[in-house]
Amino acid sequence: MRNILSLASALALAACATTPPVTADGSCHHDSLARFTGQKASADTAAALLQESGAKSLRWGGPGMAMTMDFRPDRLTVSYDEAMLITSARCG
Repeated sequence: MRNILSLASALALAACATTPPVTADGSCHHDSLARFTGQKASADTAAALLQESGAKSLRWGGPGMAMTMDFRPDRLTVSYDEAMLITSARCG
């Protein structure tokens, strides 16, 4: 469990350090992100997700993690399973 938390923290920090180009209206777009489902959650994958979506920030959601329900149009939320495989990527 400690390794998963450490990796999740590292992934979150790596995602925050990446500054992708934002979309013209400054919002996130998840239309083309289905191809990431099943890929391993990593800093490289986070950078690709941010680039593809145009989001300003990325939030990882692991199994059983609590997350706020606030909606942010410039944020991408990526969920992963126990094997660190991405299960969904959505804006908000």
